[in-house]
Amino acid sequence: MVVMTRNLYIGVLGAHSCNRETASIAEAAGEYIARHGAILVCGGMGGVMEAACRGAKKEGGITIGILPGTNPNEGNGYLDYRIITGLGDGRNMIIVHTIDAAIAISGSYGTLSEISFALKNSIPVVSLGSWDIPGVILTTDNPELAVETAIIKANR
Repeated sequence: MVVMTRNLYIGVLGAHSCNRETASIAEAAGEYIARHGAILVCGGMGGVMEAACRGAKKEGGITIGILPGTNPNEGNGYLDYRIITGLGDGRNMIIVHTIDAAIAISGSYGTLSEISFALKNSIPVVSLGSWDIPGVILTTDNPELAVETAIIKANR
């Protein structure tokens, strides 16, 4: 009998545009996700999502983008896999149902909706400079701590 194990899927939630400081934090989070052997799942577009994917690819990680549109060429250049949904912001539910834990980085109302969906579905959420709301298990400015906490909670 062959026993299959799977990698953890860690979601990176964040805005499609961001400043350099936020991009640096997201890139570091992506690096740590890959170092832990987890698969990075995000909305697949620019900003926080692109920076996190860039970090994951630097460390040889795997990235998946759950894209809002119907164009298979859409998405950032650091994606290994593109899931085309045609659902716009409705893709946020697919992201949440795909991941084992989430790291929210900066972001606005789209990020807040992903956090809310995750919390409603008992997916652990770490805030890395993002929304600090009840149910978020940790609010920090340390990417390594954020990723380690998300992975520990995802393994429970």
